[in-house]
Amino acid sequence: MSKYPKIGIRPTIDGRQGGVRESLEEKTMNLAKAVAELISANVKHADGTPVECVIADGTIGRVAETAACQAKFEREGVGATISVTSCWCYGSETMDMHPHWPKAVWGFNGTERPGAVYLAAVLAGHAQKGLPAFGIYGHDVQDLADNTIPADVEEKILRWARAALAVATMRGESYLSVGSQCMGIAGSIVDQNFFQEYLGMRNESVDETEILRRMEEGRDAMDTERPDVVTLDRRVCGVVLLLRPMV
Repeated sequence: MSKYPKIGIRPTIDGRQGGVRESLEEKTMNLAKAVAELISANVKHADGTPVECVIADGTIGRVAETAACQAKFEREGVGATISVTSCWCYGSETMDMHPHWPKAVWGFNGTERPGAVYLAAVLAGHAQKGLPAFGIYGHDVQDLADNTIPADVEEKILRWARAALAVATMRGESYLSVGSQCMGIAGSIVDQNFFQEYLGMRNESVDETEILRRMEEGRDAMDTERPDVVTLDRRVCGVVLLLRPMV
């Protein structure tokens, strides 16, 4: 693969103008930049390429800004998003409602206008709309001027980023099951609905004799030189493979 999914950073903000929004613009953008630097420095793709982050052009406080952010992320090839905020925001107007992107929300635990209320409210909104999101909140209270990311928050952000990146990378690929369940082991049953509806993947199934056919015809089933047999992962001692379509 040469085109990898990126992670989008969404700086959400209290949309009330007249002093409230203006006082939080710099803080909110600084948090977004800190998250982007953290992810880019610590999360890599399978081949070691650093993950690229895309930050919205400005803070997000209203529906029009939410739409503009999503349009930019779609152009840039974003595959997952994390919203960051240090204050209350209008939940349904600022939340990420893209149906396919894995989502996270970091509510800054600050001395002034903490993001805890927005975090709880927007997570409830995500649950209500059937759009799961991973909530992140720090244990210790920070001063408003403190733009550092605490160690516990770093760990949560990086855990989410790695998991979200895996899901975004698999979307659109094919899961090939070689063989089927045996000896009544229910864990070997491939749930196609899970792959198709939750991961956005296609399912393929072949009998294990397909391996013999390729061996007899001089084709290596693990041949990465062939564009029609590109191995992305090996599972269960090599008998379940994640591949591009086979011929």
